[in-house]
Amino acid sequence: MNKQSETESTEKTSEDVDKIKQIASTIRVLVACEESQIVCSAFREYGFEAYSCDIEPSTGGHPEWHIQGDVLPELNKNWDLIIAFPPCTYLTTTGNRWFNMEIYKEKAVKRKQDRVEAIDFFMKIVNASCSKIAIENPVGIMSTNYRKPDQIVNPYEFGDPAEKRTCLWLKGLPKLKHTDVVVPPERIKFKSGKTMAKWYFDALKLSKKERQRVRSKTFPGIALAMAEQWSGVLLAEKFNGLSQFENFYSFDSII
Repeated sequence: MNKQSETESTEKTSEDVDKIKQIASTIRVLVACEESQIVCSAFREYGFEAYSCDIEPSTGGHPEWHIQGDVLPELNKNWDLIIAFPPCTYLTTTGNRWFNMEIYKEKAVKRKQDRVEAIDFFMKIVNASCSKIAIENPVGIMSTNYRKPDQIVNPYEFGDPAEKRTCLWLKGLPKLKHTDVVVPPERIKFKSGKTMAKWYFDALKLSKKERQRVRSKTFPGIALAMAEQWSGVLLAEKFNGLSQFENFYSFDSII
């Protein structure tokens, strides 16, 4: 390649970078049921117009990026990507014992109704009018009530030394690739023979509300992987379908 060709190639790359930044700022991302803004902030780092939404106020330090209120009216607005973390209290299988009618009677009846409403909420996100949707939840009843998840990930596969089996239901998005597999701490063992992830056990000392908040947070490594790997898919679609931007995370140093 001669010097003139090298210059033209460099100029074209510079123009592409400017166009990438310009396009990224027009791509809208909704992170539903998130007050921590961990995922929202990860996409903001890449230049996307990302917003968190939750009935609780934001705790991520950027209230200007937060929509406080019911997420359902937001779902069918003009979003390029929706990432949702619907409450899992009534969807996880770990709470099945509370549905025992003989033992818990009216409380079990109420919990069954809460589960019906939680399933309905989950499915409203599934059916949102957006071409790219990711829904996160722990292992639970949606694997049978809806369908099996596209993949199950753990924080320790993305650089955070913790166990938290996390299901992902994906629409129009690729599965996440592991970025940094580390060894999680040894699980806490009980006299009964059961075990529990250490970070999950440590949260027991917190108040019920704080414990729920901590346990529902997305680990930073997974949030970063979502932003790095799915941003390329968003840009490829907007950037005249150029497939070279599907691996956009390799360009993270210029964003």
